[in-house]
Amino acid sequence: MQNKLPKRDEVAKELTWRLEDIYDDESKWEAELSKVNEIADKMAAFQGKLSESAQTLLDFCKLNEELTLFLDRVYGYAHMREDQDTANSKYQGFHQRALSAYMGSAEKTAFMNPEVLDLSDEQLKDFFEKAPELGRYKVMIDEIRRLKDHMLNSEMEALLASAGEMQGASQKAYGMLSNADLKFPSVKDSKGEEVQLSDGRFVPTQMSKDRELRKNSFETYYAKYAEFKNTWAALYDGEIKGRIFEAKARKYNSAFEAAVDRNNVSPAVCDNLFESIHNNMDKMHRYVSLRKKLLGVDELHMYDVYVAMLPEFDMKVSYEEAKELSLKALAPLGEDYLAVVKESYENRWIDVIENEGKRGGAYSGGVYDVHPYMLLNYNDTLNDVFTLVHEMGHSMHTWYSNKAQTILDANYKIFVAEVASTTNEVLLYHYMKDNAKTKEEKAFIINHFLDSFKGTMFRQTMFEEFERKTCEMAEAGTPLTSEALYNVYLELNKQYFGEDMISDEQIGWEWCRIPHFYYNFYVYQYATSFAAAVAIADRILKEGAPAVEQYKKFLSSGCTQDPVSLLKIAGVDLTTKEPIDAALAVFGEAIDEMEKVVND
Repeated sequence: MQNKLPKRDEVAKELTWRLEDIYDDESKWEAELSKVNEIADKMAAFQGKLSESAQTLLDFCKLNEELTLFLDRVYGYAHMREDQDTANSKYQGFHQRALSAYMGSAEKTAFMNPEVLDLSDEQLKDFFEKAPELGRYKVMIDEIRRLKDHMLNSEMEALLASAGEMQGASQKAYGMLSNADLKFPSVKDSKGEEVQLSDGRFVPTQMSKDRELRKNSFETYYAKYAEFKNTWAALYDGEIKGRIFEAKARKYNSAFEAAVDRNNVSPAVCDNLFESIHNNMDKMHRYVSLRKKLLGVDELHMYDVYVAMLPEFDMKVSYEEAKELSLKALAPLGEDYLAVVKESYENRWIDVIENEGKRGGAYSGGVYDVHPYMLLNYNDTLNDVFTLVHEMGHSMHTWYSNKAQTILDANYKIFVAEVASTTNEVLLYHYMKDNAKTKEEKAFIINHFLDSFKGTMFRQTMFEEFERKTCEMAEAGTPLTSEALYNVYLELNKQYFGEDMISDEQIGWEWCRIPHFYYNFYVYQYATSFAAAVAIADRILKEGAPAVEQYKKFLSSGCTQDPVSLLKIAGVDLTTKEPIDAALAVFGEAIDEMEKVVND
């Protein structure tokens, strides 16, 4: 890890994404931004007319598809430009203008859903018969009508749409504070050397074998977050109140019910997850005990969570090596799959390393009629290799859906969004474990898999419990003060990690740094997706071509069915607890295997 972050213009070109594939001249971005407003104005002229004739509805739907394409490019380009350097005022402006255009068009076209809902079943059937081209928009129309009980009249929908940009203010402010404005001091390692701390470097320092560096980094990092505890609490409170406002407006019983219904998923799926996790908490506590034993410490602290359990072994993987590993691990998915992966490497679909002001973490995004993009902050760790294949899974899901579906039908629901990414991770795990050269390397790989289970099945469920508990507190009228949020989080941490873990007081501030708490009940889907991915990867490795074919059909299906039904295509039924319990059984087996390897 470099001691100093490079500036954006100091990063090697081949390690940056080529956003010129979207706009090779930013005057085209300006022109298409104007086009967004023009199309939205044309659509606004249809207000009150969608029931007039099949042709009128078809003409409107065509404009809506065109608007979606332009918005996808305009917004996608702007937010990726800003993310590569969040302190760049020019692209801050681009992002703000694109967001305003998005919200403005939503406001101008807010009448669409109420008017589509006002159509009778007989009238709509007649429209489809008179204008067969409307079939192109059937999935979109059916989805609108599915939410009929929660749609408002045109005037109220327009009001809610206009409030959308305001409701996003908390998330935006959180992003600017955490990515652009929050600066961390340097910390000292055990040799007294200074190491620059940043959001992107926090986890790498926590993975260091230098326990003093881990401790200093942990305490300094969370002390900085705690300095702004009241600001973080106010931002989170604003986020939650926005959700509650919309849920009440749309006549839902709770904000959580509103969030899962948007994805066409039953709350029972999340409840099944909670029940299975709590019934298997002994496995998590067993993992923590194993970690304490292998690290050989008298007390296990929260700054001992990320470091490998095998302190005598290390594994660094360069980006070039990671690319080669990914191609070997993903080979079971076929040559057509690998061809696209290779194209992403050769044609700069990926922004690879951290630079000053760059957004932390990693994600896959992109533009429908161009190709997916991936943002990384690669630091040569084993975790970074898994992050690469994780984001590649997202991108391949997007690529397959975009190739098979229209832009309106390609946008798969969040509930299934983490399945392809995690399937890739499980395939990489099996490949690396099976090809490990020594028992130490094998144990190191199993260590990573165990940590992935801990971080995904357990940690994300803990996050979801925090989000649900605090939202329920707000719905009951309990103020979301920094102290209240701290206490809820610390208590959950103790429950999940068990008695062998010292839940250091600083960990109570971890909620401040989790961006996913601004994603409206997103995180439980990491856990359900992980369970589904374990099952899918197992089928691919055991059954071969038939399972791969079914999996690619799932990848290509976009949002053409509800998410739970889509997963059934790939052989997973999340209406039951069976996939979750089965995945947790695999976790227990991996602990057994780890104990065997290290004791041989």
